[in-house]
Amino acid sequence: MSENADDQAGWRLTVDSARCVSSGFCVGSAPEHFTMEQVARPSADVVAPADAVLEAADFCPVEAISVFDARTGAQIAPKR
Repeated sequence: MSENADDQAGWRLTVDSARCVSSGFCVGSAPEHFTMEQVARPSADVVAPADAVLEAADFCPVEAISVFDARTGAQIAPKR
């Protein structure tokens, strides 16, 4: 990636691998944004905003997924 990710519009996704229980909800609800190996992981460092990403973060059974504004670092999901 030639541009600094922090300069890009979009969302940064993280998955806490210690919390992830591999339910697969994130992959099922947002397959273009998450992959499953032993645990879930984002498919890209920065993604375009999408309702499916918010759904995956908000409904993760162990709140392992976090969504942040790539420019500001503000947490968008899960809702606290």
